[in-house]
Amino acid sequence: MASRTLSSRAFWLTLVGGMLTGMGNGSVFGAATMCLVGRGSFGNWGGDGHLAFNPFTFSGFVDWCMIVFGIAYVVILAVSMTRHGKLEAAAQV
Repeated sequence: MASRTLSSRAFWLTLVGGMLTGMGNGSVFGAATMCLVGRGSFGNWGGDGHLAFNPFTFSGFVDWCMIVFGIAYVVILAVSMTRHGKLEAAAQV
């Protein structure tokens, strides 16, 4: 019986942990950007309904930062788990 790869065993951990960590980093980035530029040209703060995810509103920009950072962190974790799994497999041979 062949053992499963590290990336397949840690799929949910990579997905959930990566999105949580990445979205946390994205919220800090979005908040820091908003503190730097202020409200600027954002005519609407975009806090409810579909405006909450419109990147041209104040809160929509932060929401999109969180989503993009979350997806990027999941990709980084998936690549690292795959490479680490290959190193473990080579060490066992």
